[in-house]
Amino acid sequence: MLFAARPAKTRGMIRAATINDVRAIHALLQIYAERGELLSRPLGQLYDHVRDFAVAVDEQSRKVIGCCALQICWQDLAEIRSLAVDPRHQHRGIGSQLTHRALEEARRFRLDKVFTLTYRPGFFEQFGFERTDRSLLPRKIWADCVLCPKFPDCDETAMIKTLGRRS
Repeated sequence: MLFAARPAKTRGMIRAATINDVRAIHALLQIYAERGELLSRPLGQLYDHVRDFAVAVDEQSRKVIGCCALQICWQDLAEIRSLAVDPRHQHRGIGSQLTHRALEEARRFRLDKVFTLTYRPGFFEQFGFERTDRSLLPRKIWADCVLCPKFPDCDETAMIKTLGRRS
């Protein structure tokens, strides 16, 4: 399913990721992992979770310039994770488009809440996310946290958004 880019700030489209996008997603995430801004994810894990990802693709070059995953954690909860935009394409609304798509997908699955762990809380606040205590999130999410080099001294901000179920 293709989603047209939201505001015309960028020449691109948002679509579901395919197997052919995994290496580009990996390379993009590595940029931010090396900066300590995202948890590195091995290629094998990205192949396992490719269906969770949406990508932003530049119309001219057809290259992946952004990615975002919505990972369902439980019957009423999902996480927005691995949101990254190529540094050369930032400040064009791509991250916002990817976040909107993830939230639309969460609503389509009739999830109650979406959370994220982030270094950019201001970005997520514009979508109605609120800061929350990490300890209030389900223990299931900690499985990934123990793999993080910063564990147990996480310095990310936990945020949550209540969507409410639609009948």
